[in-house]
Order: sequence, then structure tokens, then C-alpha cells
Amino acid sequence: MSQTSPDQVTAGAKPSMSHRQVLEALSGLLLGMFVSMLASTVVSTSLPVIVHDLSGDQAAFTWVITATLLTTAISTPIWGKLADLFNRKLLIQIALTLFVVATAAAGFSQDPGMLIAFRAAQGLGAGGLAALSQVIMADIISPRERGRYMGLFGAVMAVATVGGPLVGGLITDAWGWRWNFFVAIPFAVAALIILQKTLHISPRPKRKVSIDYFGIVLLSVATSLLLIWVTGAGTDYDWWSATTLLMVGGAIVAAVLFVIVELRSKEPLVPLSLFRDATFTLSVVASIATGIAMFGASVFLSQYMQLARGATPTEAGVMTIPMIAGLLLASVGVGALVTKFGRWKPYLIVGAISLTAGSYLLSTIEYDTNFALVSLYMFLLGAGVGMTMQNLVLVVQNTAKPTEIGVASSGVTFFRSLGGTIGVSIMGAALAATVTNLVAGAKDDIAAAIMALGDKAQYWSEQLQSGALPKVSAMPEPLRTLFEDIYAQGISHSFLIAVPFAVVSLLAIVFLPNKPLTRMTTTERLRASEADLATVSVSEGMDAITATAETVKTDAAASATRSAKREDESR
Repeated sequence: MSQTSPDQVTAGAKPSMSHRQVLEALSGLLLGMFVSMLASTVVSTSLPVIVHDLSGDQAAFTWVITATLLTTAISTPIWGKLADLFNRKLLIQIALTLFVVATAAAGFSQDPGMLIAFRAAQGLGAGGLAALSQVIMADIISPRERGRYMGLFGAVMAVATVGGPLVGGLITDAWGWRWNFFVAIPFAVAALIILQKTLHISPRPKRKVSIDYFGIVLLSVATSLLLIWVTGAGTDYDWWSATTLLMVGGAIVAAVLFVIVELRSKEPLVPLSLFRDATFTLSVVASIATGIAMFGASVFLSQYMQLARGATPTEAGVMTIPMIAGLLLASVGVGALVTKFGRWKPYLIVGAISLTAGSYLLSTIEYDTNFALVSLYMFLLGAGVGMTMQNLVLVVQNTAKPTEIGVASSGVTFFRSLGGTIGVSIMGAALAATVTNLVAGAKDDIAAAIMALGDKAQYWSEQLQSGALPKVSAMPEPLRTLFEDIYAQGISHSFLIAVPFAVVSLLAIVFLPNKPLTRMTTTERLRASEADLATVSVSEGMDAITATAETVKTDAAASATRSAKREDESR
């Protein structure tokens, strides 16, 4: 008996959502993403000021960033697994609430440690928003049609990414940096209300579930040890030391135990069977490099503008617009082309090339590099991220089982966040080491510049000896030029680290299987698979009935033959 085709299933089931219904369902999701991005970007340009005011050093600056990225990376697969088990609408509301409460609490920080702790809590909510938004999109929009809606997400991303640093810079210059952490609260309240009213998702079938608690703990331990080691190596302790041995050894042991637990778990946090799919494995490799470029650029370009070019927070926000323009144009344009032609691989390859070129060119910048060239380099990097980031998730969702969309989507997002966290940690450690060496090498020039300041010499000497991140824009001209050159060299050296990862990403994308995009949403694919299973079950049942009937018929014939034979013998 022939199986039911997907088209027949979807035709006989609940019809697909109309364009208007999709827009209504996306409205709360878009606002939630806007809140997440705004709360993150609004403090990006003011972080050098924040860390300076809290008497933090370069290591503290790096940890303010990596604490959020670390908890985002750890929590993303957890949220993704929960999305396959529980109500996705409720989960994204919980994630949004957690994110905004932690963000607001960060505004009351009194020292770098307190700020880092609240930023870590913020990352727990951010992981949920990152994972669940992708899963819910797959529920209501097919991979082939998703490109037409990527313009909306690109617009939200652009407004938040461009507007956030600008607003953050203005708030910092006008009222102080603490208000940056409160600006997202009214948007969050609106997002929760709209999500409740407009987002309608088919309920998950009720079944007994088990949560992989050991997997969660082991993943957290392995990731945390690795990132803490990368952040402190070379500054707090040597790369080759007992501390390194303990941390790296502990991370390896935890990772091995995690794999063993996942192989035996009924509901694994990250099903290792996903890695049998070449599309998933290669997308993970490519996502790591994308994460390094994306997070590294957002962190260190802001530092470059303020510490190497002497810009204020507001000016730094304006100066990073070329990168956001590249990201927006590439994301929207490629999304429309994917929907129109159904082809995705050429755009991913071009994006990976652009990512590699942008990373390399940014490794050549100096404090006095023509800003038109810096803008071009930023545009190339942004365009590369825009072409690769969302489309890597898209191709994974296109081939993943409908019952594993949550873990598959969050798996790619997890490795992107993990790559970004490791990248920022390594780049931050390299920056701190380079700056320390350059300052030591320019000790005589710095001393001469300070002595030339007259009555202000003691003040600036104390400022530099405090170890806090300097406010370069406020320095006198001779001293300012020296430190702009030092930080420019350190930051450009950091960008060089991203280049080999970008090359690996390009190679992974080249070998991605070029599978066509389906026009079915996750919900429709799930119904189709259930219908196929039911059809097979009915077919098997009919075959069993037919076989039973044939057996009965055969047995009856045999019985009649035996009876006739006995009658003949009796005569």
C-alpha cells in the first residue's frame, strides 16, 4: 500500500498560516529579539567607561563580555532541549523575563565582580531567546519561505544594533551609564503582552519526560573550565603551568563524561546522533568561526574606536555603523534571494569569503588608518556575518528531524556562542598581553610625556599606575597619541586570531551538502511523519488481517479434506 504524501497530509490538515497570521505571530517574537539585542548593544559603547568607573582592568573588561557569552553558550542547548519537551511559548516568556530582570539588576553594580555576576545571569535568559526564537520560527515558517521574513529580522537587528550604541552613548554622556541597563524594561513588558496575545503554537503532545541533569552539569563544568583557562592564561598564570594542567585536564575529563552520559541518556541534552548528519556537523564548524567574528568585532571595534581613535561613546556608536550596514544589507538581500530562487550555498560561500577578508583587513588597522578604509573593512565583516549567521541555522533546520528541531537549532547556536566566547577570551587575553608588553617597551616615552604635563603629571601617573582601563579620549595630546598607538596595535593583533577560524569556516561551507529547501514548516513535517506512521500501521494491520483470513481459509479447507477422507474410509 502506498504511503501518504506530505502534500496530501498538509492539504487535509490544518491549512498553513497566511502572511498576515505569520506577521501577527512574529510581532511579539520580533519585539522580544529587539529587547535582547537592545539590552546588549546599548552598553557596548559605554563598557570602556563602565569598567573605568568601576576601577576594572582589561581582564575585567573581557570578563564582563565573556560572562554573558559563557552562560549564553551553556544555557542554549538546555533551552533547546526544553523546547522539544515543554510549552515553547511559556519558555520564551520565562527567558525574556529572566533576561530583563538580570539586565536591570546590572545597573546597580558597585564593582566589576557584581557587574560580571549580573551579566552572567543575563546570559541565561539570552540563551533562551537565541534558541527559542529559531525553534518557534521553524514552527510557523518553512525554510524555503523564511527568506521573505528575514528582512523583518534584519530590520530589527539593524535598529537595535545601530540604535543601541547611539542611544547608549547619548545616555552615558548625558545621564550616566547606569541608565543604559534600564532602557529595555518598557520594551520587555510590551513584548510579553504581545507574545501572550499573538503567538499561538500547536501544543506539544503530552508524554513522560526526563531531564538530563548530569549532562547539564558536565557541559557547564567543561565549558566553564575551558573559558576560565583561556581568559587567565598568559596573565594570571603561564600557558604551561600546574593551573593550566588542572583546568584543561578537568575540562577534558568533564567533556568525556558528558559524551558517555549523552550516549546513555533517554533524553540527551545534545543527541550525539546529530553529528552523523554532515549538514549539522559542518554547520557547527562554520558557526564557531562566525561566532568569533561576530562577537569579537562587536567587542573590540568599540574598544578600537574609543581607545585607539579617542572617540566618545556616542562617536564610537556612529563609527561602527558601516559594519551594521553590511550585516543588514546582506541579511535582507540574501534572505530575499534564497526565497526567490531556493538556492542557499553560493551565498554562504560568498559570506565566508567576506568574513575572512574582513577579519584579515581589520588585523592591519592602526590608530591613524584612513577611516574610509576601516569602514570598508567593517562592512565586509558585517556582510559576512549577515550572510552566514542565520543561513547556517536554516540549512540545519531543513534537514533535522521535526522532533529534534529544538536540539538541532540550539546546537548550532550553542557552538556559535561557544566560538564567540572562546574567541573573545583569546582575543582579550592577546590584547592584554600585547598592551602590557607595548607599555613596558614604551616606558621611557610615556614617562617623558607625563613629565611634560607639569602640574598634571602626578595625576596622570597615578591614573596609569592604578591598572584601570584608561580613558584615552580624556588624555593630554602627547600621552593620548602614545596610548592610541599601543591599543591600535593590540586590537589589530587580536583580529588576526580570527582569520584562521574564518578560513576553516569557508572550507566547512564548501563541503556542506547542497540539499534543496523544503516548503513545509516543522509542524507540517511532524504531521506528515505521523500520517506516514499511521499509514504504515494501517497497512501492516490490513496485511495481518489478510494473512489471518488466508490462514483460516486454508485451515478450513484442510479440515474439510480430512472429513471427506474419513467418510470415504468408513464406507
